[in-house]
Amino acid sequence: MANYLAQFQSIKSACDHIVIAVEDVSDLWPTVKSGFEERLPFKRACLNNKTRNLVFVENLPAEFILTTDSRLRSRFPQEQLLYWFREPYATVVLVTCEDLDEFKTILKPRLKLIVQNDEREWLIVFVSKAHPSNDQATKMAKKVYAKIEVDFNSKKRERCCKLDLHGPEPSFWEDLESKIMESIRNTLDRRVQFYEDEIRKLSEQRLMPVWNFCNFFILKESMAFIFEMAHLHEDALREYDELELCYLETVNVSGKQREFGGIDHGDDQAALLSPANKALTQIVQDDSFREFEFRQYLFASQSKLLFKLNRPYEVASRGYSFIITFSKSLAKHESILPFCMREVWVITACLALISATSSHYNEGLAALDIEKEFYRFLGDLYSLCRVKFMRLAYLIGYGSAIERSPVNSASLSMLPWPKPSVWPSVPPNASSEVIAKEKLFLQEIPKVKHFGIQRKPLPLEPSVLLREANRRRASLSVGNVSEMFDGSDSDASLRMSPSNKSQVITMSRTNSSPGIFESSIDRPMRLAEIFVASEHALKHTISNPDLWKSLSSVEEFEQKYLDLLKGAADNYHRSWWKRHGVVLDGEIAAVCFKRGNFDLAAKSYEKVCALYSGEGWQDLLAEVLPNLAECQKILNDKAGYLLSCVRLLSLDKGLFSKKERQDFQSEVISLAHSEMQDPVPLDVSSLITFSGNPGPPLELCDGDPGTLSVTVWSGFPDDITLDSLNLSLTATYNADEGAKTLKSSTATVLKPGKNTITVDLPPQKPGSYVLGVLTGHIGLLRFRSHSFSKVGPADSDDFMSYEKPTRPILKVFNPRSLVDLAAAISSPLLINEAQWVGIIVRPVDYSLKGAVLHIDTGPGLKIEESHFIEMESYISVSQSVANLGNRHGSQKDSSLIVNKDFEQLHLNDGKIQLPDWASNVNSILWIPVRALNNNLARGSSSVTPQTQSIVDGMRTIALKLEFGVSHNQIFERTIAVHFTAPFHVSTRVSDKCIDGTILLQVMLHSQVKASLTISDAWLDLQDGFVHTGQGNGRPTSGFFPLVISPTSRAGLLFSIYLEKTPTEVEVEELRPDSILNIQYGISGDRTVGAHTPVTSNSTGTEDAGESLIFRSALVLQRPVLDPSLAVGFLPLPSGGLRVGQLVSMQWRVERLKDFEENEACQSKDEVLYEVNANSDNWMIAGRKRGHISLPTKQGSRIVISILCVPLVAGYVRPPHLDLPDVNEANISSNPPGPHLICVLPPALSSSFCVPA
Repeated sequence: MANYLAQFQSIKSACDHIVIAVEDVSDLWPTVKSGFEERLPFKRACLNNKTRNLVFVENLPAEFILTTDSRLRSRFPQEQLLYWFREPYATVVLVTCEDLDEFKTILKPRLKLIVQNDEREWLIVFVSKAHPSNDQATKMAKKVYAKIEVDFNSKKRERCCKLDLHGPEPSFWEDLESKIMESIRNTLDRRVQFYEDEIRKLSEQRLMPVWNFCNFFILKESMAFIFEMAHLHEDALREYDELELCYLETVNVSGKQREFGGIDHGDDQAALLSPANKALTQIVQDDSFREFEFRQYLFASQSKLLFKLNRPYEVASRGYSFIITFSKSLAKHESILPFCMREVWVITACLALISATSSHYNEGLAALDIEKEFYRFLGDLYSLCRVKFMRLAYLIGYGSAIERSPVNSASLSMLPWPKPSVWPSVPPNASSEVIAKEKLFLQEIPKVKHFGIQRKPLPLEPSVLLREANRRRASLSVGNVSEMFDGSDSDASLRMSPSNKSQVITMSRTNSSPGIFESSIDRPMRLAEIFVASEHALKHTISNPDLWKSLSSVEEFEQKYLDLLKGAADNYHRSWWKRHGVVLDGEIAAVCFKRGNFDLAAKSYEKVCALYSGEGWQDLLAEVLPNLAECQKILNDKAGYLLSCVRLLSLDKGLFSKKERQDFQSEVISLAHSEMQDPVPLDVSSLITFSGNPGPPLELCDGDPGTLSVTVWSGFPDDITLDSLNLSLTATYNADEGAKTLKSSTATVLKPGKNTITVDLPPQKPGSYVLGVLTGHIGLLRFRSHSFSKVGPADSDDFMSYEKPTRPILKVFNPRSLVDLAAAISSPLLINEAQWVGIIVRPVDYSLKGAVLHIDTGPGLKIEESHFIEMESYISVSQSVANLGNRHGSQKDSSLIVNKDFEQLHLNDGKIQLPDWASNVNSILWIPVRALNNNLARGSSSVTPQTQSIVDGMRTIALKLEFGVSHNQIFERTIAVHFTAPFHVSTRVSDKCIDGTILLQVMLHSQVKASLTISDAWLDLQDGFVHTGQGNGRPTSGFFPLVISPTSRAGLLFSIYLEKTPTEVEVEELRPDSILNIQYGISGDRTVGAHTPVTSNSTGTEDAGESLIFRSALVLQRPVLDPSLAVGFLPLPSGGLRVGQLVSMQWRVERLKDFEENEACQSKDEVLYEVNANSDNWMIAGRKRGHISLPTKQGSRIVISILCVPLVAGYVRPPHLDLPDVNEANISSNPPGPHLICVLPPALSSSFCVPA
């Protein structure tokens, strides 16, 4: 079957669509040909794929060919099966007949003969020539067509259709197309089944010696070609994939040595996209094909199908994988291939794939992830091509034109050298080229990095090329060993002894062949000779003129290299792998820098540095950042240059020497103090970091200033002076609050490593604050740092971190009570006497050091400035009990310690300064004051009850405490102090004798929390009263001293009687009040209440030695013996009272005696009355208040009537009649006190009924 390979390829190239045979029985094809061909290609075909699933095919191409055409000539049966894919897929039989007899005798037998072949799918098209106006011909045509249908249609399938030339039916063409599609589908299924059976038979024989891959290939590709013609590209692609797998299995079978191929001229150019690059007959070998050509042929076939499926993405992905794997196969056979065949083939393959896939790809039609991956594969192809291209350039001496960057070094140092069987030798006539190469080497000026940075150049080779090339020479180089490494041209044999020479001669030619020795001795090749030899060898290998042109000069190489770089970078930028694109931008920047395009170079370097910095690749950043700085300096970009210098200083210290880091700092300082037009802002977050000091945050209260201590780490190698330094605080509770800036008033010098600085902290609002931004100036440089440092060990000077802590540095508490001022006692003090007033000072978790207290007394109160103000520590009762409980086990007999500290203070201009010992402890301040009251105390009686208010003895002290760091905290409070007389006096007539003697009882009520000792008491009576007997108004002396306990009472009894009625002259001199005089002493404690008045030596302890005088006015009235008026409540109606009914309330007022002229009255014959009633029980209908006329003579009477309405039922108090202008003692009431009356409920009435 392999003998048909050439014919198979020619037939396949000539047939690319489905053929439909036309059996023209009645010579009708010229008439209907145009109508049939107009239907091609079939717009929508329905075919079965390999798995017998229906697939819709758009625009299926086909061709109608007469069976008499030479292209469908008969073949031998074997040949017909082999090329069955080109046979017709359907046969259309064109017939016409106008007579039934003719049909039966001639046409029918002929049709039977045509359709008797079971292998052929056929259908009959009956063409009617009858004109519609000819009824007889039309009827005859219908009869003939009916006969044809009866004879050739079956129940399962209809194979006939009718075409009317003069008026075809609209459904004819759809009917015809469906029948043709059914025939094509059946034929396709049958042929696919045939090929599957044949392929299965061959597959079962794969392990047999007689198995032939060529036969398998023809069958497999024939079936693939069938699918391709039917536009079932997915099935065709699957066949080629299986064919490739099968071929790789046969290639890898051990024991079969085959030629690899690739040694023909032009094989260096990849044929991944041209299946017809070489005829199959040229690559056939025995029962298979050469691997080099055949694998490319298979991939080209697959790519053609993928492009038809509009999947250039898959071509790129498959192509990249194929290039990688096929490159490994080339490496295995590198010894038999031309020099650098592998590198050249990879370059041409990548470029061909890039060009083809880019032209077939329509951007925006594929899904986003597929589009990104497509561009990523294009970037990989460009990168692979770039690396191989650099390898070729290095081999011909262009290594100095290649940037020794990390990415180039990583790519080339891991790429092995070519491994030819024999390294190329220098042509005999190439000495001038060698000399030219050496001159170029001598003229090369080594590139020095900016700032004078000294670095060992990164390697661009996996091993020393000089050694590798000489090792692979045809004969062993036995010259000076050092010459193989440094290329020196010294004659080593002149410096070697004969014995050494003999030893060198016996060295093996290659390391891999220790048993083979070479007797000839050649001089080792110099490096320039290696480059020239490689260039001449490459000239024979490379057949692509464009590729060779790109290697013809350094300029051409740089241009091609730049094109490849841009292609890779652009595609990476459009893919997911944007970082790869940024890295390659750095390589583009190096080329632009070499060409003097510093602006474009700087932009590319900035992107690379941003990537390396973001990823934390500081070693790579140290290689690129100096180049960026050099570009910025050339472009006079001072801001960018400063930033680059700062970033260089921010890198790890081990990446640069101390001298280099000092150069960076000197550049920063010189630029900062140079004559720049505008200040340059700069972010030094990576160089200067800061944090709060270890420990809890600084705690302040609202309104307090303070000093904030901050730790700053400096990454500069030397001391640096900051002209100004600002630190911002950010509130954590309110993002809209904004940052508060703290400024340092003086220049700050930062030493390398750890520094501690302090800044003044003005009062802040309540909240929690964290460090915000560190800003400042160095000359005209405005620097800014927003990086935070974690607090490291105390002895660490260079511990830096860029993690922002959440720990606050400052806490300002909400407004709260920082101190409390309160009165020490609440009980009253003695009025008009000097008393100690205690003020308790309680600091609430806040220091009162240096506090000043302003004291201002209110009206009626003054400070006894002749005395000291005393201050002592204070322990409350609850604290004392707690402390006593804690000491109970060890100090059972100890008493409470109330006064730990004591100090006397002076009052200056109404203020005192608190001592330091009282700054953090509770203390009490004793202030000597005197409450002034010139009014005489008045007693009370049953006639004149006590009306004294507590406000009368109230005095106020205004306190203002200034405290805090700068007395910024102010606490103001006004304290009320109660002053009172020691006694309250009340009188009562205890008895009235027959002889007119009155026993007057005087009750003394103690109003203070102190013991009062009465030593004497006397009563100065008012006119109209006299003491009985010869008394002087004093009780019996045996009663004294009389001790009255706190808040208790005692009584004194005086015997008096009424004096005769005074005359008119004496009335003018009457004394209205009686005066009670009490001589007493007081024994009390100032911590409790009233106490002994303050003296020069008084400390408020109990001392009753000094006597005090208390006076109180008593009102004694002459008794009213006979009332002058009588008021009586008249009886109510006998029918009773009801709720809601008017009732007349009547009172009778009667004068009991004649009106006396000396009685005080506004009018002699008028009396004021007032009716009072509970508004809840009564409604008054008349006047509640008015005057009545009552004559002054005894017996005069009048009745007062008021209409009232009861509001509630039950026993209620009636309204009451009052006479406001008449003393109650002069009124005799009947009944004498309140009484109750009965009020009945209202009578039933329908008006009160409410419907339910």
